[in-house]
Amino acid sequence: MRLALAPALAYRITKQFRERHAMTNTPYIRPDMKGFLDMMAAVNGPKLADMTLEEARASYQAMHNIADRPARTLPVIRDLSCHGPNGDIPLRLYDARKNREDASPVVMFFHGGGFVIGDLDTHHALCTEIAALIDLPVVAVHYARAPEAPFPAAILDCEAATRWVAGSPADLGRDASGIITIGDSAGGNAAVVVSQLLGANPAAVPVVLQVPIFPLVADANGSASMAAFSEGFLLTADTMGFFDAAYGADRADPRGFPILSDHGNAPPTIVVTASLDPIRDSGRAYARALVDAGRDCVFLEMRGVTHSFTNLRGAVPSTQGDLERIVAAMKFMLANLA
Repeated sequence: MRLALAPALAYRITKQFRERHAMTNTPYIRPDMKGFLDMMAAVNGPKLADMTLEEARASYQAMHNIADRPARTLPVIRDLSCHGPNGDIPLRLYDARKNREDASPVVMFFHGGGFVIGDLDTHHALCTEIAALIDLPVVAVHYARAPEAPFPAAILDCEAATRWVAGSPADLGRDASGIITIGDSAGGNAAVVVSQLLGANPAAVPVVLQVPIFPLVADANGSASMAAFSEGFLLTADTMGFFDAAYGADRADPRGFPILSDHGNAPPTIVVTASLDPIRDSGRAYARALVDAGRDCVFLEMRGVTHSFTNLRGAVPSTQGDLERIVAAMKFMLANLA
Protein backbone atom coordinates (compact mmCIF):
# COMPACT_ATOMS: atom_id res chain seq x y z
CA MET A 1 0.00 0.00 0.00
CA ARG A 2 2.78 2.38 0.92
CA LEU A 3 4.53 1.62 -2.34
CA ALA A 4 1.34 2.17 -4.28
CA LEU A 5 0.70 5.54 -2.64
CA ALA A 6 4.29 6.74 -2.87
CA PRO A 7 4.19 7.93 -6.52
CA ALA A 8 0.91 9.81 -5.98
CA LEU A 9 2.19 11.37 -2.77
CA ALA A 10 5.45 12.31 -4.45
CA TYR A 11 3.52 13.90 -7.33
CA ARG A 12 1.37 15.98 -4.95
CA ILE A 13 4.42 17.13 -2.99
CA THR A 14 6.25 18.02 -6.21
CA LYS A 15 3.17 19.83 -7.58
CA GLN A 16 2.76 21.81 -4.35
CA PHE A 17 6.45 22.68 -4.36
CA ARG A 18 6.28 23.90 -7.97
CA GLU A 19 3.16 25.96 -7.27
CA ARG A 20 4.71 27.49 -4.17
CA HIS A 21 7.97 28.16 -6.05
CA ALA A 22 6.04 29.78 -8.90
CA MET A 23 4.21 31.99 -6.41
CA THR A 24 7.46 33.13 -4.80
CA ASN A 25 8.90 33.90 -8.25
CA THR A 26 5.91 36.03 -9.26
CA PRO A 27 7.01 39.63 -8.81
CA TYR A 28 5.03 41.74 -6.40
CA ILE A 29 3.29 44.67 -8.11
CA ARG A 30 1.58 47.36 -6.07
CA PRO A 31 -2.11 47.72 -6.91
CA ASP A 32 -1.76 51.32 -8.14
CA MET A 33 1.30 50.37 -10.19
CA LYS A 34 -0.61 47.47 -11.75
CA GLY A 35 -3.48 49.79 -12.61
CA PHE A 36 -1.12 52.11 -14.44
CA LEU A 37 0.58 49.25 -16.31
CA ASP A 38 -2.82 47.85 -17.31
CA MET A 39 -3.83 51.27 -18.61
CA MET A 40 -0.62 51.57 -20.62
CA ALA A 41 -1.14 48.08 -22.07
CA ALA A 42 -4.73 48.94 -23.06
CA VAL A 43 -3.55 52.01 -24.95
CA ASN A 44 -1.37 49.72 -27.08
CA GLY A 45 0.45 52.61 -28.72
CA PRO A 46 3.57 52.36 -30.87
CA LYS A 47 6.82 51.34 -29.25
CA LEU A 48 9.28 54.10 -28.49
CA ALA A 49 11.88 52.37 -30.64
CA ASP A 50 9.50 52.56 -33.64
CA MET A 51 8.91 56.32 -33.31
CA THR A 52 10.82 59.13 -34.91
CA LEU A 53 13.10 61.04 -32.57
CA GLU A 54 10.64 63.93 -32.37
CA GLU A 55 7.75 61.57 -31.64
CA ALA A 56 9.72 59.78 -28.94
CA ARG A 57 10.56 63.04 -27.20
CA ALA A 58 6.98 64.26 -27.41
CA SER A 59 5.68 60.92 -26.12
CA TYR A 60 8.00 61.04 -23.11
CA GLN A 61 6.80 64.53 -22.23
CA ALA A 62 3.16 63.52 -22.73
CA MET A 63 3.52 60.53 -20.40
CA HIS A 64 4.96 62.70 -17.66
CA ASN A 65 2.22 65.29 -18.19
CA ILE A 66 -0.37 62.57 -17.61
CA ALA A 67 1.35 60.47 -14.94
CA ASP A 68 3.24 62.93 -12.74
CA ARG A 69 1.92 65.22 -10.04
CA PRO A 70 1.52 68.90 -10.90
CA ALA A 71 4.59 71.05 -10.36
CA ARG A 72 4.84 72.88 -7.07
CA THR A 73 4.84 76.65 -6.91
CA LEU A 74 8.17 77.86 -5.54
CA PRO A 75 9.54 81.33 -4.76
CA VAL A 76 12.39 80.73 -7.20
CA ILE A 77 12.11 78.96 -10.55
CA ARG A 78 14.54 80.65 -12.89
CA ASP A 79 16.17 79.68 -16.18
CA LEU A 80 19.86 80.44 -16.59
CA SER A 81 22.82 79.01 -18.44
CA CYS A 82 26.55 78.45 -18.23
CA HIS A 83 29.24 77.95 -20.80
CA GLY A 84 30.04 74.38 -21.79
CA PRO A 85 32.49 72.61 -24.08
CA ASN A 86 30.10 72.89 -27.04
CA GLY A 87 28.21 76.09 -26.27
CA ASP A 88 25.85 77.31 -23.58
CA ILE A 89 24.18 74.74 -21.32
CA PRO A 90 20.57 75.49 -20.30
CA LEU A 91 19.97 75.26 -16.54
CA ARG A 92 17.00 75.81 -14.26
CA LEU A 93 17.31 76.94 -10.65
CA TYR A 94 14.69 75.86 -8.10
CA ASP A 95 14.56 77.05 -4.51
CA ALA A 96 11.93 76.94 -1.78
CA ARG A 97 13.51 80.10 -0.37
CA LYS A 98 13.62 83.42 -2.19
CA ASN A 99 16.99 84.30 -0.69
CA ARG A 100 19.72 82.41 1.16
CA GLU A 101 22.20 84.23 3.33
CA ASP A 102 24.35 81.27 4.30
CA ALA A 103 26.25 78.87 2.10
CA SER A 104 24.64 75.45 1.65
CA PRO A 105 24.99 72.34 -0.49
CA VAL A 106 23.53 72.74 -3.97
CA VAL A 107 21.69 69.84 -5.59
CA MET A 108 22.71 69.18 -9.21
CA PHE A 109 19.89 67.32 -10.95
CA PHE A 110 20.52 65.39 -14.17
CA HIS A 111 17.37 64.24 -15.95
CA GLY A 112 16.66 60.79 -17.31
CA GLY A 113 15.52 59.78 -20.77
CA GLY A 114 18.36 57.60 -22.01
CA PHE A 115 20.50 60.66 -22.81
CA VAL A 116 18.09 61.02 -25.76
CA ILE A 117 14.53 62.14 -24.92
CA GLY A 118 14.52 63.98 -21.57
CA ASP A 119 14.87 67.71 -20.94
CA LEU A 120 14.21 70.38 -18.31
CA ASP A 121 10.45 70.23 -18.89
CA THR A 122 10.06 66.43 -18.63
CA HIS A 123 11.44 66.59 -15.07
CA HIS A 124 10.17 70.01 -14.04
CA ALA A 125 7.50 68.75 -11.63
CA LEU A 126 9.97 66.34 -10.02
CA CYS A 127 12.55 69.09 -9.51
CA THR A 128 10.00 71.36 -7.83
CA GLU A 129 9.12 68.52 -5.46
CA ILE A 130 12.74 67.76 -4.61
CA ALA A 131 13.48 71.44 -3.97
CA ALA A 132 10.45 71.74 -1.68
CA LEU A 133 11.24 68.56 0.27
CA ILE A 134 15.01 68.98 0.67
CA ASP A 135 14.96 72.78 1.25
CA LEU A 136 18.16 73.31 -0.71
CA PRO A 137 18.82 74.99 -4.06
CA VAL A 138 18.35 72.61 -6.99
CA VAL A 139 19.96 73.23 -10.38
CA ALA A 140 18.65 71.06 -13.23
CA VAL A 141 20.95 70.57 -16.22
CA HIS A 142 19.83 70.18 -19.82
CA TYR A 143 22.85 68.45 -21.30
CA ALA A 144 23.43 67.90 -24.99
CA ARG A 145 21.39 64.90 -26.14
CA ALA A 146 22.09 62.01 -28.47
CA PRO A 147 21.95 61.21 -31.30
CA GLU A 148 22.75 64.81 -32.23
CA ALA A 149 25.50 64.80 -29.58
CA PRO A 150 26.53 61.22 -28.72
CA PHE A 151 28.69 60.01 -25.82
CA PRO A 152 30.43 61.63 -24.00
CA ALA A 153 28.85 65.01 -24.82
CA ALA A 154 26.16 64.75 -22.11
CA ILE A 155 28.73 63.91 -19.44
CA LEU A 156 30.99 66.79 -20.45
CA ASP A 157 28.05 69.19 -20.13
CA CYS A 158 27.05 67.81 -16.74
CA GLU A 159 30.62 68.12 -15.49
CA ALA A 160 30.98 71.68 -16.80
CA ALA A 161 27.68 72.79 -15.25
CA THR A 162 28.60 71.26 -11.89
CA ARG A 163 31.98 72.96 -11.84
CA TRP A 164 30.28 76.26 -12.66
CA VAL A 165 27.79 75.91 -9.80
CA ALA A 166 30.55 74.79 -7.41
CA GLY A 167 32.24 78.13 -8.00
CA SER A 168 29.21 80.03 -6.63
CA PRO A 169 28.82 82.30 -9.67
CA ALA A 170 27.01 85.61 -9.23
CA ASP A 171 24.30 84.50 -11.71
CA LEU A 172 23.34 81.68 -9.35
CA GLY A 173 22.85 84.01 -6.38
CA ARG A 174 23.69 81.25 -3.91
CA ASP A 175 26.91 80.23 -2.20
CA ALA A 176 27.68 76.54 -2.57
CA SER A 177 29.33 74.79 0.37
CA GLY A 178 29.21 71.44 -1.42
CA ILE A 179 27.57 69.59 -4.29
CA ILE A 180 24.92 66.87 -4.24
CA THR A 181 24.63 64.99 -7.54
CA ILE A 182 21.30 63.34 -8.20
CA GLY A 183 19.53 61.98 -11.26
CA ASP A 184 17.22 59.29 -12.53
CA SER A 185 18.12 56.56 -15.02
CA ALA A 186 20.58 58.14 -17.48
CA GLY A 187 20.76 61.03 -15.03
CA GLY A 188 21.69 58.54 -12.31
CA ASN A 189 24.57 57.45 -14.51
CA ALA A 190 25.61 61.11 -14.87
CA ALA A 191 25.35 61.67 -11.11
CA VAL A 192 27.90 58.92 -10.49
CA VAL A 193 30.21 59.85 -13.36
CA VAL A 194 30.30 63.55 -12.40
CA SER A 195 31.13 62.57 -8.81
CA GLN A 196 33.98 60.43 -10.09
CA LEU A 197 35.31 63.17 -12.37
CA LEU A 198 35.20 65.78 -9.60
CA GLY A 199 36.83 63.31 -7.22
CA ALA A 200 39.74 62.90 -9.61
CA ASN A 201 39.96 66.62 -10.46
CA PRO A 202 38.30 68.62 -7.65
CA ALA A 203 36.00 71.57 -8.24
CA ALA A 204 35.77 74.64 -5.99
CA VAL A 205 33.74 72.63 -3.44
CA PRO A 206 33.49 68.84 -3.04
CA VAL A 207 30.70 66.42 -3.87
CA VAL A 208 29.26 65.66 -0.43
CA LEU A 209 26.54 63.20 -1.52
CA GLN A 210 25.47 61.36 -4.66
CA VAL A 211 22.00 59.94 -5.26
CA PRO A 212 21.70 57.75 -8.37
CA ILE A 213 18.05 56.75 -8.84
CA PHE A 214 17.39 53.54 -10.84
CA PRO A 215 20.72 54.22 -12.60
CA LEU A 216 22.42 52.46 -15.47
CA VAL A 217 25.88 52.13 -13.90
CA ALA A 218 26.81 48.72 -15.26
CA ASP A 219 25.90 47.02 -18.53
CA ALA A 220 22.43 45.54 -17.98
CA ASN A 221 22.59 43.14 -20.92
CA GLY A 222 22.43 39.55 -19.73
CA SER A 223 21.32 40.45 -16.21
CA ALA A 224 18.56 38.60 -14.39
CA SER A 225 16.47 41.77 -14.10
CA MET A 226 16.69 42.40 -17.84
CA ALA A 227 15.49 38.86 -18.50
CA ALA A 228 12.62 39.17 -16.01
CA PHE A 229 11.32 42.65 -16.87
CA SER A 230 12.26 43.28 -20.50
CA GLU A 231 8.60 43.59 -21.55
CA GLY A 232 5.47 44.92 -19.87
CA PHE A 233 7.11 46.98 -17.11
CA LEU A 234 7.34 50.41 -18.77
CA LEU A 235 11.03 50.41 -19.70
CA THR A 236 11.64 47.66 -22.24
CA ALA A 237 14.65 45.95 -23.76
CA ASP A 238 13.73 47.50 -27.13
CA THR A 239 13.76 50.98 -25.62
CA MET A 240 17.11 50.30 -23.96
CA GLY A 241 18.46 49.23 -27.35
CA PHE A 242 17.11 52.44 -28.90
CA PHE A 243 18.89 54.56 -26.29
CA ASP A 244 22.08 52.52 -26.48
CA ALA A 245 22.34 52.87 -30.26
CA ALA A 246 21.72 56.62 -30.11
CA TYR A 247 24.06 57.41 -27.22
CA GLY A 248 26.84 55.02 -28.21
CA ALA A 249 28.65 54.80 -24.87
CA ASP A 250 32.04 53.10 -24.95
CA ARG A 251 31.65 49.92 -22.91
CA ALA A 252 35.27 50.13 -21.80
CA ASP A 253 35.03 53.76 -20.63
CA PRO A 254 34.08 54.47 -16.99
CA ARG A 255 32.32 57.64 -18.17
CA GLY A 256 29.85 55.33 -19.90
CA PHE A 257 29.75 52.54 -17.32
CA PRO A 258 31.07 53.96 -14.03
CA ILE A 259 31.03 50.55 -12.33
CA LEU A 260 34.40 50.15 -14.12
CA SER A 261 35.98 52.94 -12.11
CA ASP A 262 37.70 52.71 -8.74
CA HIS A 263 35.24 53.31 -5.88
CA GLY A 264 37.70 53.89 -3.06
CA ASN A 265 37.05 57.64 -2.96
CA ALA A 266 33.32 57.64 -3.72
CA PRO A 267 31.32 60.18 -1.71
CA PRO A 268 28.53 59.11 0.62
CA THR A 269 25.87 57.56 -1.60
CA ILE A 270 22.20 56.69 -1.70
CA VAL A 271 21.52 54.09 -4.40
CA VAL A 272 17.84 53.73 -5.33
CA THR A 273 16.43 50.92 -7.45
CA ALA A 274 12.97 49.72 -8.48
CA SER A 275 12.17 46.04 -8.06
CA LEU A 276 10.38 45.74 -11.44
CA ASP A 277 13.07 47.49 -13.48
CA PRO A 278 15.06 45.75 -16.24
CA ILE A 279 18.17 47.69 -15.14
CA ARG A 280 17.57 47.03 -11.43
CA ASP A 281 20.62 44.76 -11.15
CA SER A 282 22.89 47.55 -12.39
CA GLY A 283 22.03 49.63 -9.33
CA ARG A 284 22.35 46.64 -7.04
CA ALA A 285 25.81 45.92 -8.44
CA TYR A 286 26.91 49.50 -7.81
CA ALA A 287 25.68 49.47 -4.22
CA ARG A 288 27.56 46.21 -3.68
CA ALA A 289 30.73 47.69 -5.18
CA LEU A 290 30.54 50.68 -2.84
CA VAL A 291 30.09 48.44 0.21
CA ASP A 292 32.99 46.25 -0.91
CA ALA A 293 35.11 49.41 -1.23
CA GLY A 294 34.22 50.41 2.32
CA ARG A 295 32.25 53.51 1.35
CA ASP A 296 29.19 54.93 3.12
CA CYS A 297 26.13 53.74 1.23
CA VAL A 298 22.39 53.59 1.81
CA PHE A 299 20.58 51.18 -0.51
CA LEU A 300 16.86 51.63 -1.13
CA GLU A 301 14.91 49.29 -3.40
CA MET A 302 11.34 50.42 -3.96
CA ARG A 303 9.31 47.24 -4.04
CA GLY A 304 6.48 46.73 -6.50
CA VAL A 305 7.23 49.64 -8.84
CA THR A 306 8.87 50.12 -12.20
CA HIS A 307 11.55 52.27 -13.71
CA SER A 308 10.63 55.99 -13.79
CA PHE A 309 8.49 55.75 -10.64
CA THR A 310 9.63 59.22 -9.55
CA ASN A 311 7.74 60.68 -12.52
CA LEU A 312 4.58 58.61 -12.00
CA ARG A 313 3.49 60.15 -8.70
CA GLY A 314 0.10 61.24 -10.01
CA ALA A 315 -0.91 57.99 -11.70
CA VAL A 316 0.78 55.81 -9.06
CA PRO A 317 0.17 57.75 -5.83
CA SER A 318 2.19 55.44 -3.59
CA THR A 319 5.38 56.54 -5.35
CA GLN A 320 5.12 59.96 -3.72
CA GLY A 321 6.04 58.18 -0.51
CA ASP A 322 9.02 56.61 -2.27
CA LEU A 323 10.33 60.03 -3.25
CA GLU A 324 9.83 61.24 0.29
CA ARG A 325 11.85 58.26 1.56
CA ILE A 326 14.69 59.20 -0.79
CA VAL A 327 14.73 62.78 0.44
CA ALA A 328 14.54 61.61 4.07
CA ALA A 329 17.62 59.46 3.41
CA MET A 330 19.36 62.48 1.89
CA LYS A 331 18.66 64.53 5.02
CA PHE A 332 19.93 61.67 7.18
CA MET A 333 23.16 61.39 5.24
CA LEU A 334 23.70 65.16 5.21
CA ALA A 335 23.10 65.40 8.96
CA ASN A 336 25.77 62.79 9.54
CA LEU A 337 28.25 64.78 7.45
CA ALA A 338 27.88 67.87 9.61
